[in-house]
Amino acid sequence: MMNIPTPHIEITDLDKIAKTVLMPGDPLRAKFMAETFLENVSCVNTVRNMLCYTGYYKGKKVSVMGSGMGMPSIGIYSYELYQFYGVEQIIRIGSCGAYDSNLNLFDMILADSAYSESSFAQTLGIGKKQILKPTKTLNTKIKNKAKKMEIDLISARIHSSDVFYRLNHDDYLKILARKCVAVEMEAFALFANAIATGKKAACILTVSDSLVTHAKTSSEEREKSFVKMMELALSLI
Repeated sequence: MMNIPTPHIEITDLDKIAKTVLMPGDPLRAKFMAETFLENVSCVNTVRNMLCYTGYYKGKKVSVMGSGMGMPSIGIYSYELYQFYGVEQIIRIGSCGAYDSNLNLFDMILADSAYSESSFAQTLGIGKKQILKPTKTLNTKIKNKAKKMEIDLISARIHSSDVFYRLNHDDYLKILARKCVAVEMEAFALFANAIATGKKAACILTVSDSLVTHAKTSSEEREKSFVKMMELALSLI
């Protein structure tokens, strides 16, 4: 095991990080979530302003940490959490853009797989793969919790993109052929790291905009209005 702290996480005491980490992309969303839902909470990482908070939800220990944007960013943080800090499961709670006209703003998606053109999996060393899956048992637990909480949850394949701004719009025909209902930029790398380290991963997304209807939410709404998704993730602790 690598000596801690790592280059990107300043935590020196393993007791300061929980076995379960909830990971939004935006560090400010992690801050909002920690301050809104957790008790006895403390900020345990500030390196590069990638805020991490550890506290208690209904008496159970949990950490909430930003991942940053894109696969290289979540790839670093999730790998270090899994490999060097003893984290057992990471649940990404993020926003996504809808490819499907049937999806509305604030609809919730549970990724049952992630397609990507990225070479992340191959470069990491787990094979030349374009579709990766989350941990089946964790997804089943999320579905059961959502049902009990009467939360509508759409289980579907999502697209993890390396590029936010695409010049070649014909790419979307290939992406849609893979039956992806929405796009984000991190889940594929998280799933790859979970596979590589033998840990658990899942991804819950809330639709923040639509590439079909062009409806969209504000940055403040994305930070503070995804409460239902946050509560679902916290219920899994």
